[in-house]
Amino acid sequence: MDIKLEETWRALLKDEFDKDYFINLVQFVKSEYSTYQIFPPGKQIFSAFDHCSVDATKVVIIGQDPYHGIGQANGLCFSVADGVRKPPSLQNIFKEITSDLDKPIPDSGNLERWASQGVLMLNATLTVRDSTPGSHQKKGWEEFTDAVIKSVNEQKSDLVFLLWGAYAQKKGAIIDRTKHLVLESPHPSPFAAHRGFFGNKHFSKCNAYLSQKGKDEIDW
Repeated sequence: MDIKLEETWRALLKDEFDKDYFINLVQFVKSEYSTYQIFPPGKQIFSAFDHCSVDATKVVIIGQDPYHGIGQANGLCFSVADGVRKPPSLQNIFKEITSDLDKPIPDSGNLERWASQGVLMLNATLTVRDSTPGSHQKKGWEEFTDAVIKSVNEQKSDLVFLLWGAYAQKKGAIIDRTKHLVLESPHPSPFAAHRGFFGNKHFSKCNAYLSQKGKDEIDW
C-alpha cells in the first residue's frame, strides 16, 4: 500500500502497510473523512513524522487522541495551530517549562518548532471525529503507533521518552530502559498536573541527558 509518509519513516515501517489491520484502518479513515468532520486535516495526519525524520529523532512524547475541536489539531500531540487558544494541558506544559527552565510562555501553542529539533510528538491515535473524543480508538491506529515505538526503541539508542499519565506509560512499557532515558509523571491535564507533573523537571532532565550523550539540547 502506498502511504504518503516521510521517506525515512516509510522505510522503517514498510512492513506495516500491507498488514490486514492497516488496510482496514485506511479504509475506515477514508470513510470517516468522507462522511464526518475529522481532525486533523487529512494532509496533517502524519505531521509528527513529516517534521521529525527517523535520523533526527532525539525525544519522543506520547499522547493519546488529537484535539477534537475545530481548528485545534495539527498532527502533533499536545500542539495546536497558530492562533488557536492553548488547551489546558498545553498551558500546564508551558507552566512547567517556565518553572523548570525560566523560559517565558510563548504566544503560540504550535509545537512544530520542537518537532523540527528532533522531538517526535506521537499521538497513539492519529485521527478523531469532531467533538467525539476516542471515536477513532481501537480501529488500528494504536497497533501502528505501537510499531513506531517498537521500531525506534530497537533501531535507535539514547532517546528520551516523556511518558505523561498512565496511558502513555502503559504504551511505553516496551521501551528498553538500558538503551534510553524514560521519564514518567502524571499527565499535565488540570485533573492530574498537581499530583506530580508540576515539578517533574522533565525538560531540564531531558536536556541534561542529551548533552551528556553529545546531542544538541532542545530549545523548549
